[in-house]
Amino acid sequence: MSITDERAKQAFPELEQMIHDLYSKPLPVKLYRRARREYRKVKRLQKLLNRLPDIIIRRIDKGEGFYFGNKSIMEYKTVEYMNKTEAYQEVTTGRCPLSDILRSTEAVLDYLLKKKAISKAQRDKLLSNVNTLELAHLYTLPKVHKFITGDVENLYTMIPREGGINALIRFLDKCSKYRKIGPFNIDMILKMARLILDTNYFAYKNEYYHQKRGGAMGSVFTQVFANIYMLEWEQDLIRYQASKHEIYGRYVDDIFMTTNEPFEELIKKLEEAQQKDNNIKIKSTINDTFYFLDITITNANGQLKTSIYHKPTADPYFLPYTSDHPHRIHRNIPYTALIRAARLCNNLHDFHMERLRIKVSLLLNNYPPKFIKNQFFQVNKADILIKRFDEKTYHQLHYKLLYQPSKHELELKAMKNDPVLFPPILQQKPWNARIMCVRHTFESRPISTFSRQFMTWWKNHYQYPESLANSIQIRLIPKTNRTLQNFLIRKKPRRQILTKLEPTT
Repeated sequence: MSITDERAKQAFPELEQMIHDLYSKPLPVKLYRRARREYRKVKRLQKLLNRLPDIIIRRIDKGEGFYFGNKSIMEYKTVEYMNKTEAYQEVTTGRCPLSDILRSTEAVLDYLLKKKAISKAQRDKLLSNVNTLELAHLYTLPKVHKFITGDVENLYTMIPREGGINALIRFLDKCSKYRKIGPFNIDMILKMARLILDTNYFAYKNEYYHQKRGGAMGSVFTQVFANIYMLEWEQDLIRYQASKHEIYGRYVDDIFMTTNEPFEELIKKLEEAQQKDNNIKIKSTINDTFYFLDITITNANGQLKTSIYHKPTADPYFLPYTSDHPHRIHRNIPYTALIRAARLCNNLHDFHMERLRIKVSLLLNNYPPKFIKNQFFQVNKADILIKRFDEKTYHQLHYKLLYQPSKHELELKAMKNDPVLFPPILQQKPWNARIMCVRHTFESRPISTFSRQFMTWWKNHYQYPESLANSIQIRLIPKTNRTLQNFLIRKKPRRQILTKLEPTT
């Protein structure tokens, strides 16, 4: 396809005019009034917050709402956490560590390039752009909110550096092939791991800190590092549970176990596990009903009963129907919510209660009733569940969805190469010349019709008999506007603090 031939000279001015007309068209009166009303609300809120410098705003942890709190109290809790974990050390020299981190990163990448573990293109891609490089900054997320459940305290900050590295070495010795994972041998992996741990600096209140234990929360490496450390620690518990034909499960720092043993014996076993490593401290709870992740599990006369767990502080929130998002996203929300309910509720009564909760939440978020009666029951051939209680039909639906493989599981199953020798993350995705992605900003009327008008323009000018464009699939990818979070939350220190490159010594 040419962008300079006669066809293009006619087509692209027409596309430009189409975009101009869309952006020039006045908003409908109702939408204009709503936009003005919401704009005034945001401006009033911003002015109010400017007059109250002691108020801090954050997104709540694992939720969609906002937290309004006292800045002094938040800072006190931050310092208290730092002192409790003993994982952080202030950089007393006042020197910004950014240039040192950059230099250390370059040294490791050059080493990997020299050993031919990465290519020159990969080295350049991994190297940070100096113009956009920033030091990390501390950002707090507040929480509002006869089985054994346990919670590992401060998992990401309790791992000792050398203890974690030694656990990583033992894991690599056991799981690598020919002492390599992909193109990297064990020494290379350890060099990269030490780089991440040794350069874990961040800014907080115009001061620089170094994290000397564990890793940064939210870091992909920290999650893997912590899981490897915990995997080694929990082996005795796994073997003990297997010998008793009981269940042991863990997701990150949440542990779940079943037991028929006397209470005292189980407490003794948990204490032995904690004494094995003083760095791991577990808060344990023993009960007939418990909450694990987002599931409520109950022992109902020897039968496991599962349903969805809702925190007492959770609001009935979904993405509002009035938000600036394509309607396909709104249409997908009831469907995915009901899929989740059918997977996690193993009895029909709890499923219907969750269905009613979803319905009310959608109505509160301005969804029209027709969105609630969506294609979920039709696609899964379960329309009868709306009319009457049919336990047999529901159990068939529940097991079908519960054991339906996820996209990730299907990808792993279709994998032809050994993932240890050929890690998928390192494989270059082939470029598909038959797919053309068009990114555009999505807004409510009248610009919301851009997708339809673009496809009409494409068909009129480029899809004709024997055209090469007939085999091209167009993917329109909308980009949404800024959210309320962008207007209200100010979490970063001054840019000069984060981007200062000190001269090398």
